[in-house]
Amino acid sequence: MPATLDARFAALVLIIVLGVAFDFINGFHDTANAIATVISTRVMSTGLAILMSAALNFLGALTGQAVAKTITSGLVDPAAVKALAFAPAQTMVMAALIGAIIWNLLTWYFGIPSSSSHALIGGVVGAGAAALGTGNVVWSGLIQKVVLPLIFSPIIGFVVAAFLMRFLFWAFAKASPRRVGNTFRRLQVVSAAAMAFSHGSNDAQKTMGVITLALFSAGFKLPVDAKGVPNIPVEVILIAATAMAFGTAAGGYRIIRTMGQRLVHLEPIHGFAAETTAAAIIETASRLGFPLSTTHVISSCILGVGAARRLSAVRWSVAFNIVRAWIFTIPVCATLGFIAYKFLDLVFP
Repeated sequence: MPATLDARFAALVLIIVLGVAFDFINGFHDTANAIATVISTRVMSTGLAILMSAALNFLGALTGQAVAKTITSGLVDPAAVKALAFAPAQTMVMAALIGAIIWNLLTWYFGIPSSSSHALIGGVVGAGAAALGTGNVVWSGLIQKVVLPLIFSPIIGFVVAAFLMRFLFWAFAKASPRRVGNTFRRLQVVSAAAMAFSHGSNDAQKTMGVITLALFSAGFKLPVDAKGVPNIPVEVILIAATAMAFGTAAGGYRIIRTMGQRLVHLEPIHGFAAETTAAAIIETASRLGFPLSTTHVISSCILGVGAARRLSAVRWSVAFNIVRAWIFTIPVCATLGFIAYKFLDLVFP
């Protein structure tokens, strides 16, 4: 095999390895999104909840491609990517993944529930700007499918979860505490399962999109849809789903503690309200192709159910630190992606 083909093959393998690493890290980084509440309310043991979440993350990842296609063609101009030479195109994808992985590891280490989705999106935008110029970043796609959902999904989650919580308070006002506890212990298993499934359906697709972008830019002939956007190969879907599941099984205990214990004290009824609201919002976004932050949504829903009781029930100082991480994730990861591209381009021209 010619050396140039060896180099191309090695570059693609490296990107797939980085993509799998990101998905694995995403799995244990975002485990808390699905199961922190069900653990903090003691409805399920930590080990059992993590295993359930891993299985449903895997199944959810197999259910769609809309979000993956947003990553593939909605952030940087696919025609400009395809026109790039092989080396800079693959370097761009590597740099995007490296920037996102660095941020995910930092926020995991400090127990901050930041968004893996927005970390990857920021990395793609920053590396894309470095490789293609800012003129080939699809700013309209970034605003419409990322920034606006970033702003509105936490607000919707907070408000809907608070209203649902108030409704449940009213509906079960005359029920005994024991009956309420027993009822929602069972229901929370269902809501946690729905949350895990929706997390897989949205988050695993980001890695699918990045790997497909690498294959597309390398000149692989991929089937396309009616809009000319490459479909996600079955092999890529299975790789991403498996990596997400194994990462989830590894657990993210630092962030589980922040999400399930430090934001607000939760009972099963509160966990059910937060998870049900979050799962509905995330699943809807997955079908519309919005790469939503599951972290943003479940965090805001937990805050909403806490505020429905009384505002003082929420530890607003912890919430403020989380919001601060939300605000910085995309610009910081865009900067990391930009720097990573320039460094890789300098070292491996």
